[in-house]
Amino acid sequence: MAIIEVKNVTKTFGEKVALDNVSLEIPEGKIFGLLGPNGAGKSTLIRIINRITIASEGQILFQGHPITEADVSRIGYLPEERGLYRKMKVGDQAMYLAQLKGMSARDAAVELKKWFVRFDIADWWGKKVEELSKGMAQKIQFITTVVHKPSLMILDEPFSGFDPVNVDLIRKEILRLKDEGATIILSTHNMESVEELCENIALINHGKLVVTGGTDEIRRQHGEDNVEIEFTDDTLARRNIVVARPDVNAKLTELIGQGVTINSFKEVIPRMNDIFIKLVKGEEE
Repeated sequence: MAIIEVKNVTKTFGEKVALDNVSLEIPEGKIFGLLGPNGAGKSTLIRIINRITIASEGQILFQGHPITEADVSRIGYLPEERGLYRKMKVGDQAMYLAQLKGMSARDAAVELKKWFVRFDIADWWGKKVEELSKGMAQKIQFITTVVHKPSLMILDEPFSGFDPVNVDLIRKEILRLKDEGATIILSTHNMESVEELCENIALINHGKLVVTGGTDEIRRQHGEDNVEIEFTDDTLARRNIVVARPDVNAKLTELIGQGVTINSFKEVIPRMNDIFIKLVKGEEE
C-alpha cells in the first residue's frame, strides 16, 4: 500500500516549470530515496507534499485520500535549509517545536529527554542554540523532526554537516524508525546511503520523473550484462577481469587452460552513483 501517491503533479513559477507531470508512489513502511541533481525539482515536490506550496496541476494522496492539514501533522519534515531560534535555549526550542506538532508539554518533555539521552546530549538542554556547532544543531533538528512519532518522515540531506561517527548514528536511527513502522523519504546526494538504506527510489531531473522503482531492480536494469571473474594465477596473486556475459564460457576455458584457479564469477551490478550520473547525463544530452 502507498502512503503517498503523487498523481500528475505539475508546478510552475511564472514561465519556469519546476515539476512536469510527475507521478510516483511511496510505499508504506519503506525508506524511499528521492534523488536528482540540484534544481531538479525535489524540494518543490517535498514542499507540495507538506502543503507548504500547492501544485499547479495534479494532486497528492495520503493513504488514498487527498492530503489535508490533519495529515500534515502526521509528517515529520527535516528541511535542507536548517533553522532554529538562535537565542532560545535548546530544551525550550525542542519543547516548542514538539508542541507545534500536537504533543502535550508532559509527553514532549518525556520523549525529548529520552532522545537527548540516546544522542548523549542531555547536558545541552539548558544551552542556547547559538552555543551549538552546526552538527549539534542538526542533532536537535533531527530529534524535533521525529519526536512526535510521525507516520511519514521527510529527511532532506539529513547527513549534511555530520562527521562519520554522527552519520553512522543517524543512519542507525533511520533504520530503527523504519523497523518501528515509519515511512521515510530520504532526499540526498549521498549514493552510498541510498544503496545502504533505500528499498525504492525516484530520480527527478529538470522537473521530470526519469526512473522509479525498487533499488535492486533499477541497478540490474541498468547493468551492461557483464560478469566479473576472479582467479588466482600461477604466482598466487588474486586477479579479476570483467567480460561480457556471452564471452564467459570462452574466457573461463581460456583461463583454466592457462592453469589458473577460478575463485568466483558474478554478475557486475552498477553502483547507484554510476546510474545517477548515466541517467542525468543522458537526460541532458
